[in-house]
Amino acid sequence: MTIQGFKQHLLAAMLLCAVASSVQAAPAKTAVNDPDKEEWIEMFNGKDLSNWSVKISGFELNDNAFNTFRVEDGIMKMRYDQYKEFNNHFGHIFYNGGPYSHYRMKVEYRFVGDQVKNGPAWAYRNNGIMYHTQDPKTMGVKQDFPGSMEYQLLGGDGVNPRTTGNLCTPGTHVVYNGKFTEDHIINSNSDTFHGEQWVTAELVVHGSEKAEHFINGKKVLEYTGLQWDDRTPNSGGYIALQAESHPTDFRRVSLLNLEGCMDKTAKNFKSYFVKNKQEACVY
Repeated sequence: MTIQGFKQHLLAAMLLCAVASSVQAAPAKTAVNDPDKEEWIEMFNGKDLSNWSVKISGFELNDNAFNTFRVEDGIMKMRYDQYKEFNNHFGHIFYNGGPYSHYRMKVEYRFVGDQVKNGPAWAYRNNGIMYHTQDPKTMGVKQDFPGSMEYQLLGGDGVNPRTTGNLCTPGTHVVYNGKFTEDHIINSNSDTFHGEQWVTAELVVHGSEKAEHFINGKKVLEYTGLQWDDRTPNSGGYIALQAESHPTDFRRVSLLNLEGCMDKTAKNFKSYFVKNKQEACVY
C-alpha cells in the first residue's frame, strides 16, 4: 500500500470511529407525558389469572375449587362443568391491584350455556362486578358475598324484559333520587340482552360521592352517598367479578384510575384526574 493510500485508509477509519462514537454517545430520548392521554390498566391480560385471587364460599382464599375460574382462548370464563351441583359455592375473583376509590371501569361480558344444577332461580343469567369491596383476605371461609357495591349483570330469558347494569347492596346502602334507601336492588333503565351477545358495562365512581352505570355507552343508573350498613361512607376498596352459578365470559376488564397527581407542573400530571394524590407527583 502506498503512503497516500495508507493515509486515505486511516482517515476513513477515523471517520467511522467518530460516527460510531457519536451514535453511542447520543442521549436516550425521554418519553414526554401527554396529560390528555388516558392510561388504562388492562386488569385481565388475556393469558392467565396471575393478577387475580379466587374466593369461593366454603373454600379458603385462592382455592379455585372445581376449576371454576379459568382462561381459554383469551377469555376469562366462569364454568360449572366440574360441579355435581352448585351447593351455594358462590364465587368471586378479586383483582390484586388496589384499593381504588375514583376510577372508570369497562367490562365486556356475556352469559353462555345453562345454569348449574340446583343454582338459585334468581341467579339465572346473573353475575356482577363487585366494587368498593372489603379486602378478600378478611372474608370468612363460608362467607357468600363480600361487603361491597354490586354493579349487577343480568341476561334476558329470551322473552321478558330484564334490565342489566342494576345496583345491589350487600352490606351497603346508597342515596337514590336524593333519598337514602335500604332497597337491596335498584333497577336501571337499560335494554334487555337476550342470548349470548357481548355487552359492554362501564362504571364511573368518585369515592363515596357518586357512581354512574353505563351499558353499551348509554347511561342507565346514577346514585350518590355510597355507604356501609353502619352509615359510614364507603369511599373505596377492591374489585371482583362474580360467579353466581351461571356460566359467564369476560373478554375485557379495564380500569382508568382517576386519582393521581393534579399538579400541572409535575411530569405525570393528567387532565382527567378528579382526586389529587400529591405523593404520586414526579418532578
